[in-house]
Amino acid sequence: MRGLFMWAKSAQLLAVDPTLGAKNPKRKKGPGFLKWTEADAEAYDKRWPIGTRERVWRDVLFYTGLRRGDAVRIGKQHVRNGVATLRTEKSQGEITVTLPILPILRKTLDAGPIGDLAFIVGKAGKPFTKESFGNAFKEACVAAGLLHHSAHGCRKIAATRAADNGATVAELNAIFGWTGTAMASLYTEEADRKRLAAKAMGKLANENETSMAAPRQEVRPSAEKSK
Repeated sequence: MRGLFMWAKSAQLLAVDPTLGAKNPKRKKGPGFLKWTEADAEAYDKRWPIGTRERVWRDVLFYTGLRRGDAVRIGKQHVRNGVATLRTEKSQGEITVTLPILPILRKTLDAGPIGDLAFIVGKAGKPFTKESFGNAFKEACVAAGLLHHSAHGCRKIAATRAADNGATVAELNAIFGWTGTAMASLYTEEADRKRLAAKAMGKLANENETSMAAPRQEVRPSAEKSK
């Protein structure tokens, strides 16, 4: 609404912008796009094995960490000596990501089918827009029994896997094209909590008897003291 009134004022359709000074309402923060689990990935793989275009779609998303708008653009022309270099769409080309093509993704791409200018293509090699790919990928997920999954959720599991395997904030930023520390820290902090909990969980029990255990029976005074 504010944008509409700003445009109307700039077009001299209004003398005064009635939204000027109005504060944006607080929005409840939700979990966002559903993050894929390893079980979800297995279900998708079972329905769409290597050699299907739907598997190419998912593996490009999983093993590059690209947003869907960049995922539908990446192709052979971006790869040199096994490394893909791409200016990210969301940053208006200001951020370049450099992504080695992992062996697991190379296997999927070699099996295809892929396009001449983009790895991700539809029927008869037809290229996708960001929106049309989102719809097609959603249909592929539903066919695999994943009713609420999306392309963006693939990016989440990719970041989670990287963080769980020890990726730093700087490394996550380099892969996913983020800036600052806020987004990457969400994943590294979660991974750190998992590692610390696994390491410290044994401290809840006295298995090593590092402190004196409580007596199992009533303690009686010695004979000398009782006299």
